[in-house]
Amino acid sequence: MKVQIFIPCFIDQLYPQTAFNMIRVLEKAGCEVEYNTEQTCCGQPAFNAGYREEAKAVCQKFIKDFRGADYIVVPSASCVGFIRNYYQKLFGNSSLHAEVKDLSKRTFEFSEFLVNILKVEDFGATFDATVTYHDSCAGLRECHIKAEPRKLLSKVKGLQLREMDDVETCCGFGGTFAVKFEPISIGMADQKLGHAKATGSDYIVSTDHSCLMHLDGYIRFKGIPIKTMHIADVLVSGW
Repeated sequence: MKVQIFIPCFIDQLYPQTAFNMIRVLEKAGCEVEYNTEQTCCGQPAFNAGYREEAKAVCQKFIKDFRGADYIVVPSASCVGFIRNYYQKLFGNSSLHAEVKDLSKRTFEFSEFLVNILKVEDFGATFDATVTYHDSCAGLRECHIKAEPRKLLSKVKGLQLREMDDVETCCGFGGTFAVKFEPISIGMADQKLGHAKATGSDYIVSTDHSCLMHLDGYIRFKGIPIKTMHIADVLVSGW
């Protein structure tokens, strides 16, 4: 199976190893992975900041860059949720309407692609740690991803998954929300990490590095004894 990968801005700049680990997992599953070096951004930051026309220009480039790809796999439910739910709002009454509708059907978050499309859950990973999973708002509410990452984690040898209280509550990041409403954002991170610590877990795992980046910043500031990890990094552990 041939897949195109889209690497979000913050993963490209801050967590490139996660992108490489996603490729390793996809190739182990038998995929032929392609990376279009012309790709940039999905357009979500500009859209969320209210710059609709500027966002449309970025989105049009994304549509062009991934035209013809059978599957587009992304290590971020946030980007996938934006492509699926908001591209059609931006281009609903345009000549790109049909193409955008088709694009949304071909774009998948990493964990849902593995479980629902490839039908593979066990990648032979070993990770001796206690883990709690964070449902990102985009993953849960925009992409309806809930069981898929948990199925993958359940197949990792040595990993013990412990669910935290209020697991479906936002971590407080929300992109520019964390900047515009910093006290609220920090309060939400504090609450989320309080629930995570109560599980006695060594790691918080998620499909979204944006959430993990926010939580990790608070963890470092407070000196909390817990780490963050993207699910792609977990799935290559022990290879």
